[in-house]
Amino acid sequence: MSEGLVPLPNNLRWREEPHSKKLKSNIATLPEKGSLTNANRGPKTEEKLAFLALEDGTAIHGKGFGAAGTVSGEVVFNTGMVGYTEAITDPSYKGQILMQTYPLVGNYGVNPKHFESDRPQIQGYVVHEACKQPSHWSSRWTIHEFLNAYDVPGIEGIDTRALTQKIRVHGVMKGILSVYTLDDQPDFNRLIEQARHVPDPNEEDLVARVSTTVPRLHNPVGRPRSRIVLIDCGAKNSIIRCLVSRGAQVVQVPASSTVEDIMRSQPEGIVISNGPGDPKKVPYLIETVTKLVDERIPILGICLGNQIISLALGGDTYKLKFGHRGQNHPCIEKGTNRCYITSQNHGFAVRSESTRGTDLEISFINANDNTVEGIRHRELPVEGVQWHPESSPGPHDTEFMFDYFLDLIRRLDVGCNQPLERLESVRR
Repeated sequence: MSEGLVPLPNNLRWREEPHSKKLKSNIATLPEKGSLTNANRGPKTEEKLAFLALEDGTAIHGKGFGAAGTVSGEVVFNTGMVGYTEAITDPSYKGQILMQTYPLVGNYGVNPKHFESDRPQIQGYVVHEACKQPSHWSSRWTIHEFLNAYDVPGIEGIDTRALTQKIRVHGVMKGILSVYTLDDQPDFNRLIEQARHVPDPNEEDLVARVSTTVPRLHNPVGRPRSRIVLIDCGAKNSIIRCLVSRGAQVVQVPASSTVEDIMRSQPEGIVISNGPGDPKKVPYLIETVTKLVDERIPILGICLGNQIISLALGGDTYKLKFGHRGQNHPCIEKGTNRCYITSQNHGFAVRSESTRGTDLEISFINANDNTVEGIRHRELPVEGVQWHPESSPGPHDTEFMFDYFLDLIRRLDVGCNQPLERLESVRR
C-alpha cells in the first residue's frame, strides 16, 4: 500500500491551505483555489435537518450535516475523544450508524493520510456538535465536506449522552437516519415504523463487502524480513503499515482465499485481520483457518481474526450487549499483573467457557467486564488478540504484538528449539 494519498472522488479535491500566521484557522478565509466545487458544497443558505428513529420507537430530531438521504443500520457508540477520521473509515463499522460520545467532533478537520480504508465505511454519523471551522495545519476538509462528498448523512445537536445511556441499558439497536432539507421533509411516522423492521446487518456476510477482491503485494522491493499473508476481512491500513515498517513483505489476499491460494505465496506467517459483523457468518474462512493451523505456520489474529481462530479451534462466540468501541479498554495479561490500555472496535467476543477441552487457552482478559481479550494455542504458534495492536486511533501500548509475531517467525525459521518467552523479549 502506498504511503501517499488514497484515491478520492472526482468532486473532492485538495484545499490548498497557506501556513501563514496572519491567517486565522477559519476555512472560510481560505482561497477558493483547490477547495471543493460549489456544486458539492450546495447553497450556503441551505439548511439541513435530521431525524433519527430507533427500533424501540425512540425518535430524535436534530440538525443535519454531510449528505442528504436516508440510511439504516445498527446504532453503536464509540467513546474515543479523537480519531474520528480513522473510525469513520474503519471497515469494521460496515453496516453501522456510528455515534461519538465525545461532544465535539471535527475540530481538527479531515486529512486522507488518516484513512483506514479508501472511503467512509459507516452508514451514518451521530454527534453532539460537528465543528464547522476546524483548526489544524493538516486539515483538508471539514467533517461536513468529507461526509457530503461520500454520501454519508450525519445528525448533530442531539443529546448523545442520553442516547449512549439508552444503548448501554437496552443494548445496541437498529435504526434509521434521515437528513433532509426544509423543502423535502420526510414522513416521520413512517420512518419510526420502518425503524422497527430494519434488517440486522449482522445476519449477512459483511466481510465479503469489505474484503479485497484481488491479491495485493506490499513492500515488494528488496529482501524482506518476513513474508506475511494478510487475510483481509476488512483490514485497516495501519495493520499493513505496522508490518511493512518492520521490514515485512505483505501479501494481502481476499477472505475467500483457499488454503492452496494462501500457501502458494509461501508465507512465513499469516495474519487474520479485523472486520465487521458476526464471525459465524464467514464459515468458509473458519474452515480455511482450521486447515491452516495444521500447516504449523505462525498465525496472528486481530479482532475478528481472534474470533475466527477461536471458532476454528473449537471455541464459540457471542454478541456483546453494546460492544467495545473506544481507545481506553484495559486488558490484563493472564499470569501477570500487567495491564495494557488498548484500542477496540468489536461487537462480538469469544465465550470464555467454550475454550475448555480445546487446544485454546486464554491469554488476556478485559479488566472492565472479564471478557476474553486474547487466546493462543497450547502448543502451536497460533495467537489472537481482541484489541487493535496497530491502534489508529488510540494508544500504541500494544504495538509490540507485531514485534513479538515477527520475532516468533524468525526464531522458528532458524530452528530455535527454545520456546519463545511470550511477549517478554519485546514488551519493553
